[in-house]
Amino acid sequence: MNSSSSTTVSAELGLRLIVPQQTIVPLVASLFYSGSDPYAVRMAFHVGTDEPVEWIFARDLLSAGIESRQGEGDVQVWPSEPADSADGGADSVVLNIELSSPFGQAHFEAPVEAMGAFLARTYTIVPAGEESGFVDIESELNDLLRKA
Repeated sequence: MNSSSSTTVSAELGLRLIVPQQTIVPLVASLFYSGSDPYAVRMAFHVGTDEPVEWIFARDLLSAGIESRQGEGDVQVWPSEPADSADGGADSVVLNIELSSPFGQAHFEAPVEAMGAFLARTYTIVPAGEESGFVDIESELNDLLRKA
Protein backbone atom coordinates (compact mmCIF):
# COMPACT_ATOMS: atom_id res chain seq x y z
CA MET A 1 0.00 0.00 0.00
CA ASN A 2 1.24 3.48 -0.80
CA SER A 3 2.49 5.25 2.31
CA SER A 4 1.01 8.62 1.37
CA SER A 5 -2.55 7.26 1.62
CA SER A 6 -3.04 9.01 4.95
CA THR A 7 -2.68 12.39 3.23
CA THR A 8 -5.85 14.44 3.18
CA VAL A 9 -7.05 17.61 1.48
CA SER A 10 -9.87 19.81 2.70
CA ALA A 11 -11.40 23.11 1.65
CA GLU A 12 -14.41 25.28 2.39
CA LEU A 13 -16.53 26.58 -0.48
CA GLY A 14 -19.22 29.19 -0.51
CA LEU A 15 -22.18 27.61 -2.31
CA ARG A 16 -25.56 28.90 -3.34
CA LEU A 17 -28.70 26.83 -2.86
CA ILE A 18 -31.14 27.57 -5.67
CA VAL A 19 -34.74 27.11 -4.54
CA PRO A 20 -37.80 26.88 -6.84
CA GLN A 21 -38.70 30.58 -7.01
CA GLN A 22 -35.08 31.32 -8.07
CA THR A 23 -34.32 32.49 -4.56
CA ILE A 24 -30.66 32.04 -3.75
CA VAL A 25 -29.54 30.96 -0.29
CA PRO A 26 -25.81 31.22 0.43
CA LEU A 27 -24.24 28.47 2.50
CA VAL A 28 -20.88 26.87 3.19
CA ALA A 29 -19.77 23.38 2.25
CA SER A 30 -16.68 21.61 3.53
CA LEU A 31 -14.88 19.34 1.08
CA PHE A 32 -12.72 16.43 2.24
CA TYR A 33 -10.52 14.03 0.31
CA SER A 34 -8.33 11.29 1.69
CA GLY A 35 -5.81 9.06 -0.05
CA SER A 36 -7.20 6.19 2.02
CA ASP A 37 -10.53 6.55 0.12
CA PRO A 38 -9.10 7.64 -3.24
CA TYR A 39 -12.26 7.48 -5.36
CA ALA A 40 -14.44 9.68 -3.16
CA VAL A 41 -14.88 13.33 -2.21
CA ARG A 42 -16.98 13.99 0.90
CA MET A 43 -18.97 17.21 0.93
CA ALA A 44 -20.59 18.44 4.14
CA PHE A 45 -23.29 21.06 3.62
CA HIS A 46 -23.74 23.45 6.53
CA VAL A 47 -27.41 24.33 6.32
CA GLY A 48 -28.07 25.83 9.72
CA THR A 49 -28.77 22.58 11.53
CA ASP A 50 -26.51 21.29 14.28
CA GLU A 51 -25.03 18.55 12.11
CA PRO A 52 -23.98 19.18 8.52
CA VAL A 53 -25.61 17.10 5.79
CA GLU A 54 -22.93 14.94 4.17
CA TRP A 55 -22.87 13.49 0.66
CA ILE A 56 -20.14 11.40 -0.91
CA PHE A 57 -19.29 12.03 -4.56
CA ALA A 58 -17.10 10.15 -7.01
CA ARG A 59 -14.07 12.37 -7.57
CA ASP A 60 -14.20 11.58 -11.31
CA LEU A 61 -17.83 12.73 -11.46
CA LEU A 62 -16.99 16.16 -10.04
CA SER A 63 -13.96 16.50 -12.33
CA ALA A 64 -15.85 15.55 -15.47
CA GLY A 65 -18.80 17.73 -14.45
CA ILE A 66 -16.62 20.83 -14.73
CA GLU A 67 -16.45 20.16 -18.49
CA SER A 68 -19.90 18.73 -19.32
CA ARG A 69 -23.12 17.34 -17.82
CA GLN A 70 -22.38 14.17 -15.86
CA GLY A 71 -24.21 11.73 -13.63
CA GLU A 72 -27.40 9.77 -13.61
CA GLY A 73 -30.04 9.34 -10.98
CA ASP A 74 -29.40 10.88 -7.57
CA VAL A 75 -26.40 13.07 -8.42
CA GLN A 76 -25.89 15.22 -11.50
CA VAL A 77 -23.26 17.89 -12.10
CA TRP A 78 -22.71 20.31 -14.98
CA PRO A 79 -21.10 23.69 -15.72
CA SER A 80 -23.12 26.82 -16.54
CA GLU A 81 -23.44 30.51 -15.85
CA PRO A 82 -24.88 31.30 -12.40
CA ALA A 83 -28.70 31.36 -12.11
CA ASP A 84 -28.71 35.14 -11.62
CA SER A 85 -26.01 35.97 -14.18
CA ALA A 86 -26.93 38.43 -16.88
CA ASP A 87 -23.45 39.30 -18.17
CA GLY A 88 -21.82 35.83 -18.20
CA GLY A 89 -18.11 35.59 -18.79
CA ALA A 90 -15.63 32.79 -18.12
CA ASP A 91 -14.96 33.83 -14.53
CA SER A 92 -18.64 33.52 -13.63
CA VAL A 93 -18.99 29.82 -14.51
CA VAL A 94 -20.41 27.66 -11.74
CA LEU A 95 -20.57 23.93 -11.17
CA ASN A 96 -24.20 22.91 -10.72
CA ILE A 97 -24.70 20.05 -8.29
CA GLU A 98 -28.17 18.55 -8.22
CA LEU A 99 -28.96 16.00 -5.51
CA SER A 100 -32.10 13.88 -5.26
CA SER A 101 -33.15 11.69 -2.37
CA PRO A 102 -36.40 10.28 -1.01
CA PHE A 103 -36.52 13.45 1.13
CA GLY A 104 -36.42 15.87 -1.78
CA GLN A 105 -34.19 17.56 -4.29
CA ALA A 106 -31.57 20.28 -3.97
CA HIS A 107 -29.70 22.32 -6.56
CA PHE A 108 -26.42 23.99 -5.57
CA GLU A 109 -24.04 26.25 -7.44
CA ALA A 110 -20.35 26.00 -6.56
CA PRO A 111 -17.60 28.24 -7.97
CA VAL A 112 -15.93 26.21 -10.74
CA GLU A 113 -12.52 27.78 -10.11
CA ALA A 114 -12.48 26.86 -6.41
CA MET A 115 -13.79 23.34 -7.07
CA GLY A 116 -11.18 22.85 -9.79
CA ALA A 117 -8.41 24.02 -7.45
CA PHE A 118 -9.58 21.60 -4.74
CA LEU A 119 -9.71 18.70 -7.21
CA ALA A 120 -6.23 19.57 -8.53
CA ARG A 121 -4.92 19.25 -4.97
CA THR A 122 -6.51 15.79 -4.69
CA TYR A 123 -4.74 14.65 -7.86
CA THR A 124 -1.37 15.58 -6.33
CA ILE A 125 -2.11 13.04 -3.57
CA VAL A 126 -3.55 10.31 -5.81
CA PRO A 127 -3.04 10.81 -9.56
CA ALA A 128 -5.92 9.99 -11.91
CA GLY A 129 -5.94 6.31 -12.81
CA GLU A 130 -3.77 5.30 -9.84
CA GLU A 131 -6.56 5.08 -7.24
CA SER A 132 -6.44 1.27 -6.98
CA GLY A 133 -2.84 1.46 -5.76
CA PHE A 134 -4.03 3.44 -2.72
CA VAL A 135 -6.74 1.03 -1.60
CA ASP A 136 -5.78 -1.53 1.04
CA ILE A 137 -7.81 -4.44 -0.36
CA GLU A 138 -6.98 -6.79 2.51
CA SER A 139 -8.13 -4.29 5.11
CA GLU A 140 -11.32 -3.52 3.15
CA LEU A 141 -12.16 -7.23 2.85
CA ASN A 142 -11.54 -7.78 6.55
CA ASP A 143 -13.90 -4.90 7.38
CA LEU A 144 -16.61 -6.37 5.11
CA LEU A 145 -16.23 -9.86 6.58
CA ARG A 146 -16.43 -8.51 10.13
CA LYS A 147 -19.71 -6.72 9.30
CA ALA A 148 -21.23 -9.77 7.53
